[in-house]
Amino acid sequence: MRTLSINCNGAKSAAEFWQRYVDAIDPEDARFFGRNLDAFWDAVEGGGPGWPGEVKLVFKDSAGLAAFQVDNGLSLLEGLRRIANDASQMEIELA
Repeated sequence: MRTLSINCNGAKSAAEFWQRYVDAIDPEDARFFGRNLDAFWDAVEGGGPGWPGEVKLVFKDSAGLAAFQVDNGLSLLEGLRRIANDASQMEIELA
């Protein structure tokens, strides 16, 4: 299986993080990807818009994502951790 790395180092916002994700995976349906945790879940588990293909996703230097609050006080990093733990269709690593 191919590994796809997304460098999170220096991301200044959740929006910038999601743009890096879209740029890295270059999905055919990028304009339909919601750029949030729900959309990411739909992509990795259901093959929805933003699906990265059959890859292992590695988010490098992800610690800084803890600074971005996204859902009900949940940080982007914690949301990604939950998805990585629950995902059954692909491997997701936070490094």
